[in-house]
Amino acid sequence: MTKKAFHTTNAPQPAGPYSQAVEANGFVYTAGFGPQDAANDNAVADSVGEQTRQVLRNVRAALTECGLTLDDCVKTTVHLADLADFAEFNEAYKEFFTEPYPVRTTVGSQLANILVEIDAVAAIPGGK
Repeated sequence: MTKKAFHTTNAPQPAGPYSQAVEANGFVYTAGFGPQDAANDNAVADSVGEQTRQVLRNVRAALTECGLTLDDCVKTTVHLADLADFAEFNEAYKEFFTEPYPVRTTVGSQLANILVEIDAVAAIPGGK
């Protein structure tokens, strides 16, 4: 199996020994992205809705570096610091995806000073 890592300056830089995105076997897997805004000194918004939008802009930036879009996503995993924020999160999330929506797992997680983290799996068109 061949793996290819991708890196973009348009999303937060890894805080450890991991890649922002990796292509393998016809799929691209992203790291879990938080709501840091790389274009704004890694600022973090206050609301779960705004954090969700920034997280998905970060995921989109990683996929763009791989030649893909959010429409290529087949699966996302979402970590929310408080599941009571689900409705506000979901409203922001649906702004970024079209039907058929990717499958999604949403769980409550203990996060470090953020409200949401998302990772994605995208299929490479034609399975290149």
